[in-house]
Amino acid sequence: MKLLFISLGCDKNLVDSEVMLGLLSERGYEITNDEQDADVIVINTCCFINDAKTESIETILEMSELKKTGKLKALIVAGCLAERYKDEFRKEMSEVDAILGTTSFDKIVEAVDEALGGHNEEIFESIDHLPDTSKVERVVTTGSYMAYLKIAEGCDKHCTYCIIPSVRGKFRSVPMEKLVQEATNLAKRGVKELVLVAQETTLYGKDLYGEKKLPELLHKLAEIEGIEWIRLLYCYPEEITDELIETMATEPKVCHYIDMPIQHSQDTILKRMGRRTSTEQLKEVVQKLRTAMPDIAIRTTLISGFPGETLEDHEGMLAFVDEMEFDRLGVFTYSKEEDTPAANFENQVPEEEKERRRDEIMTLQQEISYECDQDMIGKQVKVLIEGYLYEDDIYVGRTYKDAPKVDGCIFVKSEEEIISGDFVDVTITGASEYDLIGEVIYRELTE
Repeated sequence: MKLLFISLGCDKNLVDSEVMLGLLSERGYEITNDEQDADVIVINTCCFINDAKTESIETILEMSELKKTGKLKALIVAGCLAERYKDEFRKEMSEVDAILGTTSFDKIVEAVDEALGGHNEEIFESIDHLPDTSKVERVVTTGSYMAYLKIAEGCDKHCTYCIIPSVRGKFRSVPMEKLVQEATNLAKRGVKELVLVAQETTLYGKDLYGEKKLPELLHKLAEIEGIEWIRLLYCYPEEITDELIETMATEPKVCHYIDMPIQHSQDTILKRMGRRTSTEQLKEVVQKLRTAMPDIAIRTTLISGFPGETLEDHEGMLAFVDEMEFDRLGVFTYSKEEDTPAANFENQVPEEEKERRRDEIMTLQQEISYECDQDMIGKQVKVLIEGYLYEDDIYVGRTYKDAPKVDGCIFVKSEEEIISGDFVDVTITGASEYDLIGEVIYRELTE
């Protein structure tokens, strides 16, 4: 049986997909990338915002058309969309042979087997369940040298615009010993960069151990032979402690990089969002990070056009972005999600105005990013090579300042051949708004 797997949404969803791929591979299913050749298709869905929901639905409908050819025998849908709209799936998606909730992905083999046997499966655990996948050999889809490590699931914050707690459950950490074992196994398979993800990485361990244990986890992961970079994503500013900052500053394998989603900068909007910081607190944590690590790259995300956001609020956010000079920044227009408090707030901002405000922030950020990258010219940096562009005879990689998929890259000239996954030392010779150009000055192949 040939199986096509489609993973949509975030990197946390991707980890679940890789676990499912591992389980299905162990069961003997042959993985294919050709939808026309697939006997089984599994879609791991997302529904975080309207665009993600639309993409998931359109993908399901497109793949369901293949059942008319007779080749496709089973269509399985998993993940957030399945969890959020399970009743609608039962009524309106007869083409789908099995649906799995967000905490049932470890039952994927059962679901596929039953679907092929002509039985429509619906597998939903409690959304607060945490599957134990520590013994599953994930199929890493991000290259042999880099992998995401999901350290926790769910969220307790309940921001007024967010549906995640309803589909992913309460915050729950993966036991530390299981994470260390998983990371060790990944390192043995050649992984050199670990990217730590969760809905909120900074709270790691609070539920299991009574206190935040991310610094301790970082130290343990740094002891693993073969791991060279450890990168932190999704660190809520109010949970960033002095101990975490010190660990980042002193542990050599931890990249001086942090993804710190703040969503807004103005106190009135932060309060309406249900966020737990203020403008001054945000400035304080940025200052602490930069004092401890002057070379740190700070990435953040913002929401434009949140209900009740006035032009004054928007101007205030522009001024904040201009003052903070974040190295990396993304802006989303507010997405009105049903069953969230913000969906019923008054003073909803028109879509065109949301987009105008988003574009204005991104134009400013483009100028800031250009200046930041120009400051890199002449500096020497360590680069992880990820590929080669034959037409341009140039290699592509990332510096410590760039997370996979969301940040820029560096184009590297080299007279010697470099293998993807190698680290090389590079002198920066040029820069654009988001990407760098450099030349290899010394290369040391890692084992």
